Amino acid sequence: MDASPLHIVCFQWFAMGHLTPFLHLSNKLAKRGHRISFFVPKKTQTKLQHLNLHPHLITFVPITVPLVDGLPHYAETTSDVPFSLFPLIATAMDRTEKEIELLLRDLKPQIVFFDFQYWLPNLTRNLGIKSVQYFIVNPLTLAYFGNGARQSQGRELTEADLMQPPPGFPDSCIKLHAYELRFLVATRKLEFGSGVLLYDRLDIGTRFADAIGFKGCTEIDGPYAEYLQIVYGKPVLLSGPLLPEQPKSTLEEKWVAWLGGFKAGSVIFCAYGTLKSPDGFESIEEALPKGFRERVHGRGIAYGGWVQQQLILEHPSVGCFITHCGAASITEALVNTCQLVLLPRLGVDHITNARMMSTKLKVGVEVEKR
Repeated sequence: MDASPLHIVCFQWFAMGHLTPFLHLSNKLAKRGHRISFFVPKKTQTKLQHLNLHPHLITFVPITVPLVDGLPHYAETTSDVPFSLFPLIATAMDRTEKEIELLLRDLKPQIVFFDFQYWLPNLTRNLGIKSVQYFIVNPLTLAYFGNGARQSQGRELTEADLMQPPPGFPDSCIKLHAYELRFLVATRKLEFGSGVLLYDRLDIGTRFADAIGFKGCTEIDGPYAEYLQIVYGKPVLLSGPLLPEQPKSTLEEKWVAWLGGFKAGSVIFCAYGTLKSPDGFESIEEALPKGFRERVHGRGIAYGGWVQQQLILEHPSVGCFITHCGAASITEALVNTCQLVLLPRLGVDHITNARMMSTKLKVGVEVEKR
Protein backbone atom coordinates (compact mmCIF):
# COMPACT_ATOMS: atom_id res chain seq x y z
CA MET A 1 0.00 0.00 0.00
CA ASP A 2 1.41 3.41 -0.96
CA ALA A 3 2.26 5.85 1.82
CA SER A 4 0.10 8.95 2.15
CA PRO A 5 1.27 12.03 0.21
CA LEU A 6 3.38 14.47 2.20
CA HIS A 7 3.29 18.24 2.44
CA ILE A 8 6.87 19.45 1.93
CA VAL A 9 8.38 22.93 2.10
CA CYS A 10 11.43 23.83 0.00
CA PHE A 11 13.39 26.83 1.25
CA GLN A 12 16.70 27.31 -0.56
CA TRP A 13 19.55 29.80 -0.84
CA PHE A 14 18.59 32.90 -2.81
CA ALA A 15 20.53 32.02 -5.97
CA MET A 16 19.21 30.79 -9.33
CA GLY A 17 21.74 27.94 -9.23
CA HIS A 18 19.98 26.69 -6.08
CA LEU A 19 16.39 27.66 -6.81
CA THR A 20 16.42 25.78 -10.13
CA PRO A 21 17.61 22.35 -8.88
CA PHE A 22 15.31 22.62 -5.85
CA LEU A 23 12.45 23.13 -8.29
CA HIS A 24 13.63 20.08 -10.27
CA LEU A 25 13.50 18.17 -6.97
CA SER A 26 10.02 19.55 -6.32
CA ASN A 27 8.88 18.33 -9.74
CA LYS A 28 10.11 14.82 -8.94
CA LEU A 29 8.36 14.84 -5.57
CA ALA A 30 5.14 16.22 -7.05
CA LYS A 31 5.23 13.50 -9.71
CA ARG A 32 4.89 11.03 -6.81
CA GLY A 33 1.85 12.90 -5.50
CA HIS A 34 3.47 15.03 -2.79
CA ARG A 35 2.41 18.63 -2.24
CA ILE A 36 5.16 21.28 -2.29
CA SER A 37 5.19 24.81 -0.88
CA PHE A 38 8.13 26.41 -2.68
CA PHE A 39 9.48 29.50 -0.88
CA VAL A 40 10.87 32.02 -3.37
CA PRO A 41 11.70 35.77 -3.35
CA LYS A 42 8.72 37.68 -4.74
CA LYS A 43 10.16 39.14 -7.94
CA THR A 44 12.06 35.96 -8.78
CA GLN A 45 8.92 33.85 -9.27
CA THR A 46 8.54 34.81 -12.93
CA LYS A 47 12.00 33.38 -13.75
CA LEU A 48 10.92 29.98 -12.45
CA GLN A 49 7.28 29.64 -13.54
CA HIS A 50 8.18 27.85 -16.78
CA LEU A 51 10.01 25.12 -14.81
CA ASN A 52 7.02 24.31 -12.59
CA LEU A 53 5.68 21.19 -14.30
CA HIS A 54 3.04 20.45 -11.64
CA PRO A 55 1.40 23.77 -10.71
CA HIS A 56 -1.57 21.94 -9.15
CA LEU A 57 0.83 20.46 -6.56
CA ILE A 58 3.70 22.97 -6.42
CA THR A 59 2.70 26.34 -4.98
CA PHE A 60 5.10 29.27 -5.05
CA VAL A 61 5.07 31.04 -1.67
CA PRO A 62 6.47 34.58 -2.07
CA ILE A 63 9.10 35.68 0.46
CA THR A 64 9.81 39.36 1.15
CA VAL A 65 13.56 39.94 1.12
CA PRO A 66 14.33 42.37 3.98
CA LEU A 67 16.32 45.55 3.40
CA VAL A 68 19.97 45.35 4.44
CA ASP A 69 22.40 48.27 4.60
CA GLY A 70 24.68 48.14 1.57
CA LEU A 71 22.38 45.87 -0.44
CA PRO A 72 20.59 47.46 -3.43
CA HIS A 73 16.85 47.78 -2.74
CA TYR A 74 16.02 45.69 -5.82
CA ALA A 75 18.35 42.81 -4.91
CA GLU A 76 16.72 39.45 -4.17
CA THR A 77 19.20 36.84 -5.36
CA THR A 78 22.91 36.55 -6.08
CA SER A 79 22.11 37.25 -9.74
CA ASP A 80 21.35 40.85 -8.75
CA VAL A 81 24.69 41.68 -7.10
CA PRO A 82 28.46 41.13 -7.45
CA PHE A 83 30.11 38.36 -5.44
CA SER A 84 31.33 40.81 -2.81
CA LEU A 85 27.69 41.41 -1.78
CA PHE A 86 26.69 37.74 -1.53
CA PRO A 87 27.15 37.85 2.29
CA LEU A 88 24.54 40.62 2.42
CA ILE A 89 22.10 38.39 0.52
CA ALA A 90 22.78 35.79 3.24
CA THR A 91 22.08 38.38 5.94
CA ALA A 92 18.79 39.28 4.21
CA MET A 93 17.86 35.60 4.04
CA ASP A 94 18.61 35.13 7.74
CA ARG A 95 16.34 38.07 8.56
CA THR A 96 13.39 36.19 7.09
CA GLU A 97 13.43 33.81 10.09
CA LYS A 98 10.33 35.30 11.74
CA GLU A 99 8.40 35.30 8.45
CA ILE A 100 9.43 31.70 7.84
CA GLU A 101 8.28 30.67 11.32
CA LEU A 102 4.85 32.21 10.75
CA LEU A 103 4.54 30.51 7.36
CA LEU A 104 5.52 27.11 8.79
CA ARG A 105 3.04 27.47 11.65
CA ASP A 106 0.33 28.21 9.09
CA LEU A 107 1.29 25.62 6.45
CA LYS A 108 2.09 22.78 8.90
CA PRO A 109 4.28 20.69 6.54
CA GLN A 110 5.77 17.35 7.58
CA ILE A 111 9.24 18.07 6.14
CA VAL A 112 11.31 21.12 5.22
CA PHE A 113 14.16 20.87 2.70
CA PHE A 114 16.77 23.64 3.15
CA ASP A 115 20.43 24.34 2.44
CA PHE A 116 22.14 27.53 3.76
CA GLN A 117 19.72 28.42 6.60
CA TYR A 118 21.74 27.12 9.56
CA TRP A 119 19.03 28.27 12.00
CA LEU A 120 16.22 26.30 10.38
CA PRO A 121 16.63 22.85 12.06
CA ASN A 122 16.12 24.34 15.54
CA LEU A 123 13.06 26.20 14.29
CA THR A 124 11.49 23.14 12.68
CA ARG A 125 12.27 20.94 15.69
CA ASN A 126 10.36 23.34 17.95
CA LEU A 127 7.40 23.09 15.56
CA GLY A 128 7.48 19.29 15.35
CA ILE A 129 8.62 19.34 11.69
CA LYS A 130 11.42 17.19 10.24
CA SER A 131 14.27 18.93 8.40
CA VAL A 132 16.51 17.71 5.58
CA GLN A 133 19.57 19.71 4.59
CA TYR A 134 19.63 19.15 0.84
CA PHE A 135 22.85 19.94 -1.02
CA ILE A 136 22.84 20.57 -4.76
CA VAL A 137 26.55 19.70 -4.78
CA ASN A 138 27.77 16.13 -4.84
CA PRO A 139 28.67 14.37 -1.54
CA LEU A 140 32.33 14.40 -2.59
CA THR A 141 32.51 18.14 -1.91
CA LEU A 142 31.24 17.95 1.67
CA ALA A 143 33.14 14.73 2.36
CA TYR A 144 36.49 16.25 1.32
CA PHE A 145 36.17 19.85 2.52
CA GLY A 146 33.43 19.88 5.19
CA ASN A 147 34.07 20.77 8.82
CA GLY A 148 32.61 17.49 10.05
CA ALA A 149 35.07 15.31 8.15
CA ARG A 150 38.04 17.46 9.20
CA GLN A 151 37.00 18.14 12.78
CA SER A 152 40.04 16.31 14.18
CA GLN A 153 42.36 18.69 12.27
CA GLY A 154 41.06 21.79 14.05
CA ARG A 155 39.61 25.01 12.63
CA GLU A 156 42.74 26.64 11.15
CA LEU A 157 43.43 24.37 8.18
CA THR A 158 46.45 25.04 5.99
CA GLU A 159 47.14 24.38 2.31
CA ALA A 160 49.14 21.32 3.36
CA ASP A 161 46.12 19.99 5.30
CA LEU A 162 43.82 20.33 2.29
CA MET A 163 46.29 18.60 -0.03
CA GLN A 164 45.50 15.38 1.83
CA PRO A 165 42.02 13.85 2.16
CA PRO A 166 40.44 13.77 5.64
CA PRO A 167 40.77 10.64 7.83
CA GLY A 168 38.87 7.67 6.40
CA PHE A 169 38.13 9.33 3.04
CA PRO A 170 37.29 6.57 0.51
CA ASP A 171 39.64 7.44 -2.39
CA SER A 172 42.30 9.81 -3.77
CA CYS A 173 40.54 11.36 -6.79
CA ILE A 174 41.00 14.98 -5.67
CA LYS A 175 44.27 16.64 -6.67
CA LEU A 176 44.43 20.39 -6.08
CA HIS A 177 46.54 23.09 -7.71
CA ALA A 178 48.44 25.67 -5.66
CA TYR A 179 46.14 28.55 -6.65
CA GLU A 180 43.10 26.46 -5.71
CA LEU A 181 44.57 25.64 -2.30
CA ARG A 182 45.16 29.34 -1.60
CA PHE A 183 41.54 30.09 -2.49
CA LEU A 184 40.16 27.18 -0.46
CA VAL A 185 42.07 28.15 2.68
CA ALA A 186 40.82 31.73 2.31
CA THR A 187 37.18 30.63 1.93
CA ARG A 188 37.32 28.87 5.29
CA LYS A 189 37.74 32.32 6.87
CA LEU A 190 34.93 33.91 4.82
CA GLU A 191 32.13 35.48 6.83
CA PHE A 192 28.91 34.76 5.00
CA GLY A 193 26.17 36.89 6.51
CA SER A 194 25.03 37.51 10.09
CA GLY A 195 28.55 37.09 11.50
CA VAL A 196 28.67 33.39 10.50
CA LEU A 197 31.55 31.78 8.63
CA LEU A 198 30.51 30.04 5.40
CA TYR A 199 31.71 26.60 6.51
CA ASP A 200 30.06 27.00 9.93
CA ARG A 201 26.80 27.98 8.21
CA LEU A 202 26.81 24.67 6.35
CA ASP A 203 28.15 22.53 9.19
CA ILE A 204 25.66 23.77 11.83
CA GLY A 205 22.77 22.95 9.50
CA THR A 206 24.23 19.50 8.81
CA ARG A 207 24.76 18.67 12.48
CA PHE A 208 21.25 19.67 13.58
CA ALA A 209 19.19 18.51 10.57
CA ASP A 210 17.31 15.22 10.89
CA ALA A 211 18.85 13.95 7.65
CA ILE A 212 21.19 15.05 4.88
CA GLY A 213 20.33 14.88 1.18
CA PHE A 214 22.33 15.27 -2.01
CA LYS A 215 21.68 15.59 -5.70
CA GLY A 216 23.48 12.43 -6.71
CA CYS A 217 23.23 8.71 -7.34
CA THR A 218 24.62 5.60 -5.67
CA GLU A 219 26.69 4.53 -8.68
CA ILE A 220 28.78 7.73 -8.60
CA ASP A 221 28.32 9.15 -5.11
CA GLY A 222 27.66 6.10 -2.95
CA PRO A 223 31.08 5.83 -1.24
CA TYR A 224 31.05 9.52 -0.23
CA ALA A 225 27.47 9.32 1.06
CA GLU A 226 28.36 6.28 3.17
CA TYR A 227 31.43 8.12 4.50
CA LEU A 228 29.32 11.14 5.52
CA GLN A 229 26.78 8.89 7.21
CA ILE A 230 29.59 7.63 9.45
CA VAL A 231 30.95 11.15 10.06
CA TYR A 232 27.59 12.70 11.05
CA GLY A 233 25.78 9.63 12.41
CA LYS A 234 22.53 10.29 10.55
CA PRO A 235 20.82 9.23 7.32
CA VAL A 236 22.41 10.48 4.08
CA LEU A 237 19.97 10.31 1.17
CA LEU A 238 20.61 10.51 -2.57
CA SER A 239 17.80 11.92 -4.72
CA GLY A 240 19.25 10.83 -8.04
CA PRO A 241 20.88 13.33 -10.40
CA LEU A 242 17.59 15.23 -10.93
CA LEU A 243 17.80 15.13 -14.69
CA PRO A 244 15.74 18.11 -15.85
CA GLU A 245 12.46 17.26 -17.50
CA GLN A 246 11.40 18.97 -20.69
CA PRO A 247 10.30 22.51 -19.80
CA LYS A 248 6.93 23.63 -21.04
CA SER A 249 8.41 26.67 -22.75
CA THR A 250 10.19 26.78 -26.10
CA LEU A 251 13.49 28.42 -26.96
CA GLU A 252 13.22 32.14 -27.64
CA GLU A 253 12.82 32.87 -31.35
CA LYS A 254 15.97 35.03 -31.53
CA TRP A 255 18.09 32.05 -30.43
CA VAL A 256 16.20 29.62 -32.67
CA ALA A 257 16.92 31.90 -35.63
CA TRP A 258 20.60 32.44 -34.75
CA LEU A 259 21.41 28.79 -34.01
CA GLY A 260 19.45 27.69 -37.07
CA GLY A 261 22.06 29.33 -39.29
CA PHE A 262 24.74 26.77 -38.41
CA LYS A 263 25.43 23.12 -39.21
CA ALA A 264 24.61 20.41 -36.70
CA GLY A 265 27.18 20.16 -33.93
CA SER A 266 29.20 23.18 -35.10
CA VAL A 267 28.40 25.76 -32.37
CA ILE A 268 30.42 26.14 -29.17
CA PHE A 269 28.25 27.36 -26.32
CA CYS A 270 30.17 28.96 -23.46
CA ALA A 271 28.31 29.84 -20.25
CA TYR A 272 30.18 30.98 -17.18
CA GLY A 273 27.46 31.24 -14.59
CA THR A 274 26.24 34.56 -13.24
CA LEU A 275 28.50 37.37 -14.47
CA LYS A 276 28.14 40.99 -13.48
CA SER A 277 29.13 43.93 -15.67
CA PRO A 278 32.66 45.28 -15.02
CA ASP A 279 32.88 48.54 -13.09
CA GLY A 280 32.06 51.49 -15.29
CA PHE A 281 29.91 49.54 -17.74
CA GLU A 282 26.14 49.07 -17.85
CA SER A 283 26.29 45.63 -19.45
CA ILE A 284 28.61 42.80 -20.52
CA GLU A 285 28.02 43.75 -24.14
CA GLU A 286 29.14 47.33 -23.51
CA ALA A 287 32.37 46.06 -21.94
CA LEU A 288 33.42 44.02 -24.99
CA PRO A 289 36.72 45.05 -26.65
CA LYS A 290 36.46 47.61 -29.41
CA GLY A 291 35.68 45.95 -32.74
CA PHE A 292 34.79 42.59 -31.17
CA ARG A 293 31.23 42.54 -32.48
CA GLU A 294 32.37 43.36 -36.00
CA ARG A 295 35.04 40.64 -35.96
CA VAL A 296 32.63 37.89 -34.88
CA HIS A 297 29.55 39.13 -36.74
CA GLY A 298 27.67 36.25 -38.32
CA ARG A 299 29.65 33.56 -36.49
CA GLY A 300 29.60 34.51 -32.81
CA ILE A 301 27.62 36.46 -30.25
CA ALA A 302 28.22 37.61 -26.66
CA TYR A 303 25.20 37.99 -24.39
CA GLY A 304 25.16 39.04 -20.75
CA GLY A 305 21.56 38.25 -19.83
CA TRP A 306 19.83 35.12 -18.60
CA VAL A 307 19.28 32.43 -21.26
CA GLN A 308 17.35 29.15 -21.48
CA GLN A 309 20.48 27.04 -21.10
CA GLN A 310 18.73 23.66 -21.05
CA LEU A 311 16.97 24.41 -24.35
CA ILE A 312 20.13 25.83 -25.95
CA LEU A 313 22.09 22.67 -25.07
CA GLU A 314 19.36 20.57 -26.70
CA HIS A 315 19.60 22.47 -29.99
CA PRO A 316 21.16 20.29 -32.72
CA SER A 317 23.58 23.04 -33.78
CA VAL A 318 25.34 23.00 -30.39
CA GLY A 319 28.24 20.54 -30.42
CA CYS A 320 30.39 21.70 -27.51
CA PHE A 321 29.66 23.18 -24.08
CA ILE A 322 32.32 25.13 -22.18
CA THR A 323 31.09 25.28 -18.60
CA HIS A 324 32.11 26.87 -15.30
CA CYS A 325 31.20 23.52 -13.68
CA GLY A 326 28.25 24.63 -11.57
CA ALA A 327 26.14 21.72 -10.35
CA ALA A 328 23.06 22.57 -12.46
CA SER A 329 25.14 23.13 -15.60
CA ILE A 330 26.94 19.81 -15.17
CA THR A 331 23.63 17.94 -14.88
CA GLU A 332 22.15 19.67 -17.93
CA ALA A 333 25.32 18.91 -19.90
CA LEU A 334 25.32 15.21 -19.04
CA VAL A 335 21.87 14.65 -20.54
CA ASN A 336 22.84 16.16 -23.88
CA THR A 337 25.13 14.97 -26.64
CA CYS A 338 27.50 17.94 -26.88
CA GLN A 339 31.14 17.55 -25.91
CA LEU A 340 32.06 18.89 -22.48
CA VAL A 341 34.94 21.28 -21.79
CA LEU A 342 35.48 22.02 -18.11
CA LEU A 343 36.70 25.48 -17.13
CA PRO A 344 35.92 25.59 -13.39
CA ARG A 345 35.60 28.92 -11.69
CA LEU A 346 37.11 29.25 -8.24
CA GLY A 347 34.40 27.66 -6.16
CA VAL A 348 34.63 24.62 -3.88
CA ASP A 349 31.98 22.57 -5.71
CA HIS A 350 33.11 23.81 -9.14
CA ILE A 351 36.58 22.38 -8.49
CA THR A 352 35.32 19.00 -7.27
CA ASN A 353 32.81 18.79 -10.14
CA ALA A 354 35.63 19.35 -12.64
CA ARG A 355 37.86 16.68 -11.05
CA MET A 356 35.00 14.20 -10.82
CA MET A 357 33.95 14.72 -14.46
CA SER A 358 37.47 14.73 -15.92
CA THR A 359 39.54 12.42 -13.70
CA LYS A 360 37.09 9.87 -12.33
CA LEU A 361 34.23 9.68 -14.84
CA LYS A 362 36.24 10.88 -17.86
CA VAL A 363 33.24 12.51 -19.55
CA GLY A 364 34.90 15.86 -20.23
CA VAL A 365 38.24 17.59 -20.69
CA GLU A 366 39.39 20.11 -18.09
CA VAL A 367 41.27 23.21 -19.23
CA GLU A 368 44.59 23.33 -17.40
CA LYS A 369 45.20 26.66 -15.68
CA ARG A 370 48.51 27.98 -14.41
